[in-house]
Amino acid sequence: MWINPEIWPNPLRWNKTAAFWVLLLLLCVPFTMTAQTRTDKVIVGAQRTEAYLPRLQGKKVGILTNHTGRIGSTHLVDTLLALGIDVQTVFAPEHGFRGEADAGEKVDTYRDAKTGIRVVSLYGANKKAKAQDIQPLDVILFDIQDVGLRYYTYLSSMHYMMESCAENHKPLIVLDRPNPNGFYVDGPVLEAKHRSFVGMHPIPVVHGMTLGELARMINGEGWLANGETCTLTVIPCLNYTHQTRYELPIKPSPNLPNMRAIYLYSSLCFLEGTPVSVGRGTDYPFQIFGHPGLLGMDYTFTPQPNEGSKNPPLKGQPCRGMDLRKEPADSTLWARGVDLSYVILCYRQLGGEKFFLPIFNKLTGTDYVREMIVAGADAQTIRARWKEDVERFRIQRKPYLLYEE
Repeated sequence: MWINPEIWPNPLRWNKTAAFWVLLLLLCVPFTMTAQTRTDKVIVGAQRTEAYLPRLQGKKVGILTNHTGRIGSTHLVDTLLALGIDVQTVFAPEHGFRGEADAGEKVDTYRDAKTGIRVVSLYGANKKAKAQDIQPLDVILFDIQDVGLRYYTYLSSMHYMMESCAENHKPLIVLDRPNPNGFYVDGPVLEAKHRSFVGMHPIPVVHGMTLGELARMINGEGWLANGETCTLTVIPCLNYTHQTRYELPIKPSPNLPNMRAIYLYSSLCFLEGTPVSVGRGTDYPFQIFGHPGLLGMDYTFTPQPNEGSKNPPLKGQPCRGMDLRKEPADSTLWARGVDLSYVILCYRQLGGEKFFLPIFNKLTGTDYVREMIVAGADAQTIRARWKEDVERFRIQRKPYLLYEE
């Protein structure tokens, strides 16, 4: 249930304590009933207001979030403000607070037009919250919908916020959300020399964990700078397991517009480390791919600037490639896992020393994937190379899991 501040009496006109508990009760009752009567419905951490609102009352609060941080159709920030919570700062990851910025687009610190709250960008040169932004706050919330891949940068933003909280002795509360790719683990494990903002941890490309579980692992494995740990609380989801096929209610970033793109992302994102287009600048990003030099393919498209990609790769150039919007079936994609066959197909046609861009090894997290492709290995042979590493990771992650496998 959402209390609309425009039609509900302003709680600040009442006794603040009484108003807080009345609104908290009204928010919590529907969620409790839902958990009892609809056991198949996933309840995300943000919905479990009874578990974290008492920790915020009377505190100066900062929130690392974006457009996906919602309770139903209402943004978490608006909910907290209506409840009288003192939200002082919003920290925004890649794509910005409202989720409208392009991949890699620089976003400066500004005032949110709707709320007037100061928004501090944590992307570009300023990926880590500065002490001057953290020190005035009492507690930090984290609420972002992830897609479960190592190179999706919301995980890196959470890591840096954990470091800032540890260094400045501030508690962090992670409001957990399901992983839409949380039902499998696959892909090469990152080697330390390839550590970057698109891969900071020695985990597979598809790690099969929620961000709440990963926060616990980052702390437990000593992956923060200097082996520090932050004071961490995770508010888990209800009615979720690692076999849940969770469909996102809102696109997590401009170029992942639907579940098909989210399922293909683990395989097609490697093409971002090559000259091949993955459909940025079309209506079907991460559901198609192509290049002017690919032969023997019937599907064609021409990338053009659009809302999600203001300057797409191969802009204005007719590309030939593959349309993966309907085939193979989702179940086939799930069974294949991380599939290098698309990269290998393109390499065998386009080839050359300039095919692999420097970021390719950062995306795979290894040298051997590129080396084996150049040497002529097929996708299954390369996949067999990372199998033992994935099994070791499965054992390593077990102590940090919050949900049934």
